[in-house]
Amino acid sequence: MTISESNPPSPAVESRVSRAGLSDLAVSPFGLPLALHAKEVRVAWVGRTSTEENQDPRQSLLRQLERSKVSLPESWFIVCHFYDVESGRMELEQRGRATDYERFDIPIARDGGIADLLTEAQQADRRFDVVICESMARTARKMYESLSVERALERAEVPVFAANEPIMLSGGRAQQILQRRINQSVAEYEVLNMLELSWGGTCTHVREGYNIGKPCYGYRAKKIRHPNPVKAEKGLTKTRLEPDGARAETVTLIAKWRYHKELGYDTIAERLNADLDKHPPPEPPGKSRARGAWSKSSVAEVLKNPKYTGYQVYNRRARRSRGGRNKPNPPELWVWSVEPAHEPLIPKWMFDAFNAASGQKTGSRDGPEPNVHRYTRRTYRYRSRVICDCGRRMMGHRHKRGYTYYRCWPTNNNRGRPDKHSGHPRTVYVREESINAVVEQAFSEFLFHPDRRTLLIGDMDRAEERASQERAERRARLQRRTADLARRQDNVLGQAENADPADPFTQGLRDRYNDLQAERQLVLDEIAELDAQDPAEPRRASDADLDVLDALPHLALNLNRAPEGHQQRLFELTKLHVQVHYPTHEATLVITLPREDLEMISTVATALQRPAHPPIRACITAKPQVEASVNAVRAPGAARTGCTRSPHPLSQQGRLAQIAHGGR
Repeated sequence: MTISESNPPSPAVESRVSRAGLSDLAVSPFGLPLALHAKEVRVAWVGRTSTEENQDPRQSLLRQLERSKVSLPESWFIVCHFYDVESGRMELEQRGRATDYERFDIPIARDGGIADLLTEAQQADRRFDVVICESMARTARKMYESLSVERALERAEVPVFAANEPIMLSGGRAQQILQRRINQSVAEYEVLNMLELSWGGTCTHVREGYNIGKPCYGYRAKKIRHPNPVKAEKGLTKTRLEPDGARAETVTLIAKWRYHKELGYDTIAERLNADLDKHPPPEPPGKSRARGAWSKSSVAEVLKNPKYTGYQVYNRRARRSRGGRNKPNPPELWVWSVEPAHEPLIPKWMFDAFNAASGQKTGSRDGPEPNVHRYTRRTYRYRSRVICDCGRRMMGHRHKRGYTYYRCWPTNNNRGRPDKHSGHPRTVYVREESINAVVEQAFSEFLFHPDRRTLLIGDMDRAEERASQERAERRARLQRRTADLARRQDNVLGQAENADPADPFTQGLRDRYNDLQAERQLVLDEIAELDAQDPAEPRRASDADLDVLDALPHLALNLNRAPEGHQQRLFELTKLHVQVHYPTHEATLVITLPREDLEMISTVATALQRPAHPPIRACITAKPQVEASVNAVRAPGAARTGCTRSPHPLSQQGRLAQIAHGGR
């Protein structure tokens, strides 16, 4: 049976009421139309219930309608029904769009939702005179939205009543309004209090290491007995995560490719799609969205999910709050378990490292292939490998005179934001031929030369000595500056001792003394920072670290004449980077030797050797004590494997050409 109306009036009465609209009737001194005292009054019922997760919409709406009918005066009758199945905390302009009510067998003829009610209330030929609901919380849970509905109906001269409030048609309305406002405040308080208690329970659940929702790719759910004995007797369980076979191995492989080889999302996806049996693609909750292959976004989701570090993490995305579904939350809003709760698939240090550097390769493609743009004419040997001190990758350019250079031009992408790179020169650039000479020397002498260990140790010693000397000279300059400031303070203090405190000159001396004290404190802070650099320096490379060089053959390379593809492959395997230090007109060349790629490095380097000098030895023996991926030399200061920012041609002999300032 469908409920469509209650106590239908006779045609004569309905005709009389319809001709007498509220706008044509007088209003009582207390704001209610006098027509409400008439014998017959048409009523619109409005209801709302939340989704089936919180209550049964069918039973709730039937109860609301019944309570509203019982509270009506004897001569009032319901002529239309407006109801929604949605959250009452939604903003008013978003209400009435849900269609969840269609999934339930609700035996109430629906004339629309809250939005349809407000629209019809503005019309002159509306079907109702007043509105009734179980409580004002049924119009909206938030007091502001509830008052907005009430105000909109009031402007349309349509009174609204609630079944939990007295319906008074005569006398003052002050008591009724007071009770309504109290009820609205209590309704909003109850919702917020319930949400806070629920959120607290969820956070406790996560901090204890239990999972919420579908396990992420690489893990499967492991059900455990509920810690509450009463709930455990009912068969309730909680869930933790455990590795899921091949999918877990795929996650670890993705992290290694990202960290050790610095591959982009697209390149990783292509490698995974080459063998989908070994690397099964993720399956989204909605089967209709499944692509059956890896994509850039699915790889990014794996690399950015902190659950793979072994910790349980919640609230990474706002599902219903903060104005949108699936909106990323800032990391400070994430909820972490107190300690690792499941087996990690990615080490925490590795996760932090490649996510901290995730923005450095934005917009850069992997591999030496030319750009697909139709205007592309050439590629650059050190594309994405020359980094400015400001953190930006230096762009390759071809000069009209025929030489190639790399430049950093911050204002190119930061127009209107002069503070983006304050203190940065207008343009910094370096000639490619200068880099070529040092790269050739670094690979020939420090990686594949028979005396490479001796050369590298001597270079580290010189770099340490120079760095120590520079720190000592700077410390001495700062100490002299501190002594000079103290002397000037004493002079100012001596002039002010016998002066009149009210004299403006004395006041100026006092201000000058304070300025000198502030400057002196800054210098002392610099000295403290300089002293803190000594224990913070990386440890000197040990013999175990240097033994990784013995796994490489002795070769005489000819990089400059080798095919560019071979060069790029060698640079990729050794993770070559050139860090340009524009304040000192120097550069640091960094080469890293991953142990798992030593054989491949030797193979590629052998193809680049000079024909006149065949390799002396090509024995590949990986040392077990060498870490899985380690810089061949981790020396103090800027010293790194290959070359340093000290006595190499990059700086002292002027072969790092024109690290220029001011656009030159």
